[in-house]
Amino acid sequence: MDAATTQDPQPSLVGVQAPDFALNDQHGAEVRLRTTVSDGAEDAEGTGTGTAGPGRVAAGHTVVVFYPFAFTGVCTGELKVLQKAQPRFAALDARVLAISCDSMFSLRVFAERESLTFPLLSDFWPHGAVARAYGVFDADRGCALRGTFVIDRAGTIRWQVVNAIPDARAVDDYLAALERL
Repeated sequence: MDAATTQDPQPSLVGVQAPDFALNDQHGAEVRLRTTVSDGAEDAEGTGTGTAGPGRVAAGHTVVVFYPFAFTGVCTGELKVLQKAQPRFAALDARVLAISCDSMFSLRVFAERESLTFPLLSDFWPHGAVARAYGVFDADRGCALRGTFVIDRAGTIRWQVVNAIPDARAVDDYLAALERL
């Protein structure tokens, strides 16, 4: 699958393993990209809950959406469209993880104000570490660019788009990429 890229701060990540991360959501709960999954092996009690390997991406496919700031016009509009599209993502066995460098407390208020129910993850400290790992951190502004990464169940980035800060992305493009998996 080809990458769609409006602004390319680094070479395409399509085809590589997605950088793993663990960030707090707007409620303070840790959300990981990868989770260690059961391979059917039996544990000491014989319950079949053994774990193996580095894990897979949790909950099917994952769409990681970086956005610059909560409470701004373009970001709010994009996230509202993502909220409205949640049933379509669920039908494609995909979860959406939205990431900004805002604090968890700001994200909680933002999510409540805009009725956003999917995880808004805080890449606040170390500041922008996950955005840097994906090549979408704007060090001059201290925020993420508009980068989106569609990650398959095996943890491989299958599609990406990176836009400049003022340029909104099209959610239908993410859904089309998921449909091709």
